[in-house]
Amino acid sequence: MIHVTDNIILQDWELSEQFTRSSGPGGQNVNKVSTAVELRFEAARSPALSSAVKARLKRIAGRKWTGDGAILIRVEDTRSQARNRELAQERLAEMIRKALVAPKRRIATKPTLGSKRRRLDGKTKRGQVKSLRGRVQED
Repeated sequence: MIHVTDNIILQDWELSEQFTRSSGPGGQNVNKVSTAVELRFEAARSPALSSAVKARLKRIAGRKWTGDGAILIRVEDTRSQARNRELAQERLAEMIRKALVAPKRRIATKPTLGSKRRRLDGKTKRGQVKSLRGRVQED
């Protein structure tokens, strides 16, 4: 079980872990011990999350979201299997916490009169500079 917030607790059946050998440096240890963890969370089937949260979570997860609606998090940061497992769970919880926050709706505003005038003045000055670039007429 993972406690995301006071209200949201992910059950064991929603999570599955698989341990594989880690890449990178580690000497002989890297060839013997399966320290990398792949945490799979069945996000689409989770009863703990609302549909709006699932939609935001899918956008946040990006390539980690699989075709069948699961999130795959792979961690091989440390040489300890237990620490990698904790890191994977923390990353999943943080991702879900981000998805819980609904973005504020943008309120459309009109440009101020001063900003309109400044924009038009800038355009006029720029046009004058460009008009002076033409061919010089001889008198």
